[in-house]
Amino acid sequence: MTFDELKNPAKVIGTKQVIKQLTNGEVKKVYIAGDAEQHVIEPIKELCRKKDVQIQIVESMQILGRAVGIEVGSAAVALLNE
Repeated sequence: MTFDELKNPAKVIGTKQVIKQLTNGEVKKVYIAGDAEQHVIEPIKELCRKKDVQIQIVESMQILGRAVGIEVGSAAVALLNE
């Protein structure tokens, strides 16, 4: 799996920021870590369904964090509308 589009600078990292941008209608795609706790990612999934935003599941928080260039894991990353 390639994460080239995650190199795009128009993104937010972390559940709080992803939820904020989804609420504002600024998101075109969300990446969610498959090993994130359900109570953390379920609100994001629900917002994505309501806003008709594509979800991509990534194997782990560690892999998602590395894909966006941070040293820690991340439960969610959102690509923003340009």
